Amino acid sequence: MLTQDFDYNLPKEKIALKPVYPKDHSKLLHLDRKKRKFSDYHFYDLKDLLKEGDLLVFNNSKVIPARIYGVNLNGVKKEVLLLKNIDDFSWEALVKKGKEEELDFKLFKGHVSKKDDIFIVKFNLKKSDFLEALEKIGEMPLPPYIKREGALESDRLDYQTVYALKEGSVAAPTAGLHFTDRLFRELDEKGIEFAFVTLHVGLGTFRPVKTDVVEEHKMHKESFEINKETALKIEKAKKEGRRVIAVGTTTVRVLESVAQKGLDPFHAKEGGGGETDIFIYPGYKFQIIDGLITNFHLPKSSLIMLISAFAGRKLVLKAYQHAIDNEYRFYSYGDGMLIL
Repeated sequence: MLTQDFDYNLPKEKIALKPVYPKDHSKLLHLDRKKRKFSDYHFYDLKDLLKEGDLLVFNNSKVIPARIYGVNLNGVKKEVLLLKNIDDFSWEALVKKGKEEELDFKLFKGHVSKKDDIFIVKFNLKKSDFLEALEKIGEMPLPPYIKREGALESDRLDYQTVYALKEGSVAAPTAGLHFTDRLFRELDEKGIEFAFVTLHVGLGTFRPVKTDVVEEHKMHKESFEINKETALKIEKAKKEGRRVIAVGTTTVRVLESVAQKGLDPFHAKEGGGGETDIFIYPGYKFQIIDGLITNFHLPKSSLIMLISAFAGRKLVLKAYQHAIDNEYRFYSYGDGMLIL
């Protein structure tokens, strides 16, 4: 399977650089897999497109202000993007023009070293103190295509879901950005159920596919959790024939990773977690999800491949072209799509 088969042409002006307000007023494309058709809505119409008993599963990981700037002993400023927490003091990171050296970040210091093409930064603060300091000096790790002069304070709310709970992501699970407290109330009143998993979004999710052949791409591992309450809700919904709808590709990766292990269904007795490097592309047989809420993704990315595995590559590319033709907004701050 060729990576080129997942390419499409997106005009630059279709890329969203900020969200719409209120967030649930973004557009929503409903893609019907059985009828092979799509219809235009707004995200606040979601309550009318779902039915009583549907179970929505969200990724409640919270984005940390992971972009920080330090100065080396020669006074040279270095940008550091934290990727993944390793232990109480150390993080995997991307470091621009990085090398082994000491960096001063004003509120803490860090030692940079390199291991297997990735940088390790060991800080002089324990994780809890470090995260507290990070809130004061860090910037939200917006995608590189959003270019601005400095960070905006509004990004701390805009680039975070209203249900974010567990700190650890360095990129937002963007499908959830459209949900508002008002929409949650309306969905609850209709009898829609909610459940939460955690996957800390890192390089694995957004790392570009650089191989010509899809199957040769390797995903980085990302940590996830699924608790007992969520596990039992999913198990009950599946037994009763109710739909399980994942909010975002990261949620899909958690659910399908657990199912692939062939363990006690969804770790239902104890809850559980681990790390996943699952790579989903056409040909994959889904075991858990019956529907998916997602944003519009970059060409030739592992994310559009996952969507294509669920809805079919040709149909997905047609839906993307429809979105382009009908003034949808793309990528992290863009519009959404409901696939059923």
